Amino acid sequence: MLGLSLDTSVPLPAAYSPRYVEAAWYGWWEKEGFFKPEYQSRQPHRKPETFSLCIPPPNVTGSLHLGHALTVAIEDSLVRWRRMQGCQVLWVPGSDHAGIATQAVVERKLWKERGALRQDLTRGEFLAEVWKWKEEKGDEIFRQLKALGASLDWDRVCFTMDAGFSAAVAEAFVRLHEDGLVYREQRLVNWSCALRSAISDVEVETRQLRGRTLLPVPGCPAPVPFGLMFTFSYKVDGQEGEFPSSIQHLHGKWLRHPFTGRLLAIITDPLVERDVGTGAVKVTPAHSHADYELGKQHGLPPVSVIGEDGAMTAECGDWLQGLNRFVAREKVVSALKERGLYRGMKDHAMVLPLCSRSGDVIENLLKSQWFLRGEGMAQRALEDGSDALWVVGRTEAEARRKASGILKKPEEEMELVRDADVLDTWFSSALFPFAALGWPRKVGDLQEFYPSSLLETGSDLLFFWVARMVMLGEQLTGALPFSQVFLHSLVRDAHGRKMSKSLGNVVDPLDVIHGASLQDLQGRLRDGNLDPREVAIAVEGQRRDFPQGIPECGTDALRFALCSHRVQGDDINLDVATVLSSRHFCNKVWNAVRFTLGALGEGFAPRTPEEVCPSSPMDRWILSRLYHTAVDCGQRFGEYELHLVTSTIHHFWLHNFCDVYLESVKPVLQSKDQSRILQTRQTLLSCADLGLRLLSPFMPYLAEELWQRLPKPDADSAPSICVARYPSAEQLVVYLVCSEPAAHRVYEEYREPLQTLSLAGSLELRPSSEGAEPPVGWVRGRVNDHTEIYMDLQGLVDPEAELPRLASRKKKLEHQILELMARTQASGYQEKVSPRARAECQQKVMDDGGWWGFCLVEMLLKYLFNGKKSLFPTFTFSPF
Repeated sequence: MLGLSLDTSVPLPAAYSPRYVEAAWYGWWEKEGFFKPEYQSRQPHRKPETFSLCIPPPNVTGSLHLGHALTVAIEDSLVRWRRMQGCQVLWVPGSDHAGIATQAVVERKLWKERGALRQDLTRGEFLAEVWKWKEEKGDEIFRQLKALGASLDWDRVCFTMDAGFSAAVAEAFVRLHEDGLVYREQRLVNWSCALRSAISDVEVETRQLRGRTLLPVPGCPAPVPFGLMFTFSYKVDGQEGEFPSSIQHLHGKWLRHPFTGRLLAIITDPLVERDVGTGAVKVTPAHSHADYELGKQHGLPPVSVIGEDGAMTAECGDWLQGLNRFVAREKVVSALKERGLYRGMKDHAMVLPLCSRSGDVIENLLKSQWFLRGEGMAQRALEDGSDALWVVGRTEAEARRKASGILKKPEEEMELVRDADVLDTWFSSALFPFAALGWPRKVGDLQEFYPSSLLETGSDLLFFWVARMVMLGEQLTGALPFSQVFLHSLVRDAHGRKMSKSLGNVVDPLDVIHGASLQDLQGRLRDGNLDPREVAIAVEGQRRDFPQGIPECGTDALRFALCSHRVQGDDINLDVATVLSSRHFCNKVWNAVRFTLGALGEGFAPRTPEEVCPSSPMDRWILSRLYHTAVDCGQRFGEYELHLVTSTIHHFWLHNFCDVYLESVKPVLQSKDQSRILQTRQTLLSCADLGLRLLSPFMPYLAEELWQRLPKPDADSAPSICVARYPSAEQLVVYLVCSEPAAHRVYEEYREPLQTLSLAGSLELRPSSEGAEPPVGWVRGRVNDHTEIYMDLQGLVDPEAELPRLASRKKKLEHQILELMARTQASGYQEKVSPRARAECQQKVMDDGGWWGFCLVEMLLKYLFNGKKSLFPTFTFSPF
């Protein structure tokens, strides 16, 4: 349904309202196909360049937060800028199935709604619940992206468990296995007993403990103490007495386990810190990375005493088997006391690994898992041994053929069992830049848009995601997946804290856009999946941070506020007050364009900005400011310094246009000087038109709403500001003013070579300057008595450096003139010099002012044309 904001024939409302402005433009943009790369063929200013990137696929575990909003604001501003430049732009949308994260939230949902565990369902039933969650939350995420104004090509949307993407994952797995880079091995993994799954390093959080600390653990009825060191005694096998404190002489002897009777080898190793505790420590190779390596060196057997569910295994004996590991710990301590072997406990500083998804304490368990060999990936070295009975195929039929070949048995005798284990989510995510474009099929989008132009993502994902994409992209496609990486900072709350649902400081971008009462914010907390204890903490946090709720700020204000931070530096402490300030700026722009529209009046015949040649000082000044703003924006965009782009635009609109120029022209508009009024109107329109184009990548809704209401000089104007030409230095103009009609016709005839040789974006010929004086920073060079050249040298020429050189050159020229004059007055001059030579010399001497001016312009042109080609697009009398 089309909203009111598409009807630009109605008068502009008196006050800016984000709800009004953002009601319907997105649907129209999408319907018209502006976001598709194919639209570029319809842009008159199209370029042969391609700009492509993929959005970092958000997890389908819930709604987007402000960190996602920052990603969208940065990427969309770059995408819209490139699209307005005339590039062929593709921005691919997608979402990630986020295996463990999605499993965790779906399990909490099942428990809350049905009191059911994942283990109560079959694999197929649980997978159906996950797909149901994806359909609900995936659509919600896409709605949020559209609300944020993300100009994604939705016809190319990708999900990491779609049929096409799943085929790409299988293809990658098979290729990597055939190259010896994917292998199966029994190794220690990070195991979450609550999730009953291995998790990657990035999903492990660490907590520093100084001493005894009580922490809640899933599955335990009461908080569990951590940060303790227990001391107890063993019996030395074959000897009387307890295990002594000095043990060097016992190396190679055995201890007897107090409960199982198993013999334990006594070893010495420099890895043990003898000044910690008793100087002796138990070794558990199956439950510690350090112990595992030590055990391999000394030939110790890895005995697994903790199972996948966190319960003790049969290796512990019947009296502990099946008990939760932390309940069993208390029972072991009691048993040691009963046998007189317990010697006490004390506080012990430690680092406790926690599962970021479940809050469970991570256990190191020895598991047979699939691994991807990162080291030496380019070497394609084959691994021997453990893979002999594992067959990898793209389909069951392919796997059956391979198995038949390996075992030398007929295919029909093969009984295949599909492994339920998988690589972690980061594996499929690492394929996203090329799998989203159709890999392994080397056609269509993959040929046209891969490698991508840019990867933009959070700095915290450099090693976990970016490095994986680089390795797999190079390995599987033979090319790096992107040519540039733009890493942005993390978004924290106003107090600098990491955003966490349990703290209540996670902010939904839609709440900032539409506004939300404190009651609504806390209602969603209570309806979510948080533990009741965490809900209480989060509710209190929201009450402190948002006592009056969150005010309505709008999408444009949120995007502008996010991009106004230096996103490539320190973390961003985002305060909603900053976003509210950007909304006030929106209102300022709104009122400025309302004033402009009122000043233009009915029947105004607009001219293109390139045709505007102002004569009044204020008109020239504001267009000069606009020109410098455009040049600065183009440079800063190219350097990804978006905070400087927003600052430059903000300064132009607020301080140059609104505070100075609009106030200065009010008397002109109220005067009866129709010529000046017309010129002022043209200047107002140029500033509003081009100023909105500069603003459009950051504030697309506001810019579109206001730009659509501006009068256009011709019917062929762009249908939308998002595909209009972005102001740039290449569009800027050189003005050549000639008052002699005959000479003007010659210049007109040679316009093309003049423009080419000057390397100007455009060359404007004017019949007369009408006595206008150039503004500050501009020079007017007289070529002869009927021709002048105007150019802006601000930022191009350093007067302090150039004036001494010009003075020196001037002195030489004056000396040459004096020599010429002395020559004409010398004895015998008339008799010795031919009439033609005397005439030329006389002309130079008599026209010394014009000749002197010509020499100055010649020097300036030599300075500018002496290999400094990058300077020439800035030749201009007015910005466009």
